[in-house]
Amino acid sequence: MSHPDESHEEARKRLDARLDAAEAAQVRRTSGDAHAGMAQGYRFVGEVVGGVLGGAGLGWLLDRFANTGPWGLVGGLLIGTGLSIFVAVSTAARTSRIEMEKLGPLPSVPDDDEDEDRP
Repeated sequence: MSHPDESHEEARKRLDARLDAAEAAQVRRTSGDAHAGMAQGYRFVGEVVGGVLGGAGLGWLLDRFANTGPWGLVGGLLIGTGLSIFVAVSTAARTSRIEMEKLGPLPSVPDDDEDEDRP
């Protein structure tokens, strides 16, 4: 909204200031922590889906070349699912441990003495 008595240079400066403020707000909203957490989540999903599909594929190959009926596919699905969940849980535990180490020791909370008075 330009003012009739305002020069083009003043309007441009005002617009540049508003643009800089909007860009600074955008940078604050897209911090690296949010992207890192989202990337970790996609990694977990990829591990689980990849394990299930990889197990199914190996089971299908076993069925195809060894003529074992549906049992290779069933076994491959079960083994792939189990291994992929194990890998995802262990990765999540390792990530959680690393993040807790970054935070440092937790503040101590005083004990509740009311529990000791009860018989």
